[in-house]
Amino acid sequence: MTKTIITAALTGVLATREQCPAIPYTPREIGEEAARAAGEGAAIVHIHARTPEGGPDWSVETFSAIFAEVRSRTDAIVNFSTGAVGIPKEERIAHISELRPEMAALNMGSMNYAIYSEKKKAFHHDHVFANPFRDIQFFLESMNTAGVRPEMECFDAGHIGNTRPLIDMGVLGPPYQFSLIMGVLGGIPASTRTLVNQVESLPAGAHWQVIGISLRQWPLVAAAITLGGNVRVGLEDNFYLEEGRMAKSNGELVAKAAHLCRELGSEVASPAEARQHLGLEPDPRPAPALGRSETKN
Repeated sequence: MTKTIITAALTGVLATREQCPAIPYTPREIGEEAARAAGEGAAIVHIHARTPEGGPDWSVETFSAIFAEVRSRTDAIVNFSTGAVGIPKEERIAHISELRPEMAALNMGSMNYAIYSEKKKAFHHDHVFANPFRDIQFFLESMNTAGVRPEMECFDAGHIGNTRPLIDMGVLGPPYQFSLIMGVLGGIPASTRTLVNQVESLPAGAHWQVIGISLRQWPLVAAAITLGGNVRVGLEDNFYLEEGRMAKSNGELVAKAAHLCRELGSEVASPAEARQHLGLEPDPRPAPALGRSETKN
C-alpha cells in the first residue's frame, strides 16, 4: 500500500496571533507544535524562525534553539526555510550551513508576492520576491557542501523549468525534491487541473508534494494523494479545518490530512519511512543542547 508523507509548516513569517492564536513564535512553542504535528502523523516539519514578538528572525542562534527544542520532542525530519525578502543571501543560508538540517527549502524563482484584501480593495505585503539564478546557484552550492537536501519550492510553472540549467551545470542532482505551491497571489492558481500540469512537468522520478494556500489546501491534498504525491499542511499555509472552523494547532491540520490519506486508500509515512523513501540518511549527530536562555522561551 502507498504511504503519503505529510509535512507540517508550523509558523511561516507573515501570519500573526491576531490572525490565528495558535501561531507559535518562540523556539519552545515551535518545538511543542512540532511534537503535536508529529504526533498526528507529520514526518517532516518545515520551520521559519520568529522573534518573541512574532517578527521574522534569521539568526543562527534562534534556529539552533528551535532545532534543539524540536529534536528534544520528535525525530521528524527538520526542514528549515531560506525564503526571505531584503535579506542578504549569506544571511539566508547561514543557519543551513552551520546547523545542517536534513532538508532546506529553496525558492526556485522570482515573483510578485502580495496579499489582497477584497474587503478593503487593497494589497498588503506587496513586494517582489527576488530569487535570481545566481542566488539559487549559491544556495545549491552551499547546501551541497553542507550535505543538506534542497526542497525546491515552485510557485509557478517556470520555476520548475528553472531547474534545467542547474541540472546541466551539475549543481543540482537527483533525487529531486519539489514542493508545488499553489494559490499564492502572483503564482499559479490552486486547482487540480494546474496541479496535474505541474506534476507532468517534473523530471522523471522526482519526489513532490503539494502546498495549497488557505481553504484550497484541502481539495489539493485530496488530489495529491490520489496522484501518488505527498502533502503539506500547517498554519503557515492555512488556518482552517473548514469554512469558519479555525484549527487550534498544527496537529489538528495534520490529523485531517492523515484522515484524508486513509479515506483515499493510503497510509501515513513515519519519519523513518519518509527518510527511506526520500533517500535521506538519518542524522547521527545529537541536536544542539538546550541553553538556559532557550529553555525560558
